[in-house]
Amino acid sequence: TWHLKKIPQIVRERTLSLDSPKFEAKTKLELNSVCGIECQRKLPLPSLSDLKDLLSYETVFENGTRTLTEVNVLGEVLDPAGNTTTRRSLRRKRQIYGTDSRFSIYDKRFMTNFPFNTAVKVSTGCSGVLISPKHVLTAAHCLHNGKDYVKGSKRLRVGLMKTKSRGNGRKRKGTSDGMPSFQWTRVKSTHIPKGWFKGVSGDIALDYDYAVLELKRPHKRKYMELGISPTIKMMPGSMIHFSGFDNDRSGQLVYRFCSISDESSDLFYQYCDAEPGSTGSGIYLRLKEPNKKKWKRKIIAVYSGHQWVDINGEQQDYNVAVRITPLKYAQICFWIHGNDENCTQG
Repeated sequence: TWHLKKIPQIVRERTLSLDSPKFEAKTKLELNSVCGIECQRKLPLPSLSDLKDLLSYETVFENGTRTLTEVNVLGEVLDPAGNTTTRRSLRRKRQIYGTDSRFSIYDKRFMTNFPFNTAVKVSTGCSGVLISPKHVLTAAHCLHNGKDYVKGSKRLRVGLMKTKSRGNGRKRKGTSDGMPSFQWTRVKSTHIPKGWFKGVSGDIALDYDYAVLELKRPHKRKYMELGISPTIKMMPGSMIHFSGFDNDRSGQLVYRFCSISDESSDLFYQYCDAEPGSTGSGIYLRLKEPNKKKWKRKIIAVYSGHQWVDINGEQQDYNVAVRITPLKYAQICFWIHGNDENCTQG
């Protein structure tokens, strides 16, 4: 069951103008030197002043201007997973673990209906998910490498899968029924938490590898609501699901599901089969609504991608996702609504 939780408040304190970014960074879909499971265990919980700094955020607008918004955090802040993790054996270096269990969605009746229609393509080469009539959730490193915004993010666009062909319904030359076509929409503004920039001098802080894009025009599709990520033991079969546009299956929407192997307070470690291109996909669960017989899907994490980390001098790999904690729920909800009135319960 989805459990209602009281959410901490994120309150805007002041907004400062910054210099325009250079937009010169290269898009890098695989990160190295990341604080992994062992490293996460040793990290102290952030203080309130740390959280205020980490949850402050940059906004880049379509015309290239940039602001920094400083925030305050009100209300109780809890560690949702208690930093509990399970030790796992080392694996060989690969992104597809064992048999490739991904499904390509070819049938347009599925592709253009919920939940698959919420998957979108980001023009920098990543995926994303619709979370409101005007907002898309994706990974921060699809837009920013920790020091500068990536080249393609200056004129950022989002591709929504088309539901029907134009004209008299005849298939255009060179198109295939199994390939989604996209309707591209310009991005009006982008929000990235300051926590993503924290690791500029050392390790990149994966805990804050998420961003929200505001579209220039609203869409009329069904989107997926945000949910607060439960711990592994509160998930049915520990199973998660996500769809994205993997590079090795060009033009196809690829769906997968798998169980989560490990967790920290901010990250899920799993071995869902994935390739670059699916980075930024929304990971969702299907749980029962409180006091109802209805089931509901909600986004509980953002797929960050395949990562290498040093553990005891050896390189270990895993596929990692950033959890939607109560604090991140409050921040993303604030970005969507522009205030915290609609963000008291999650």
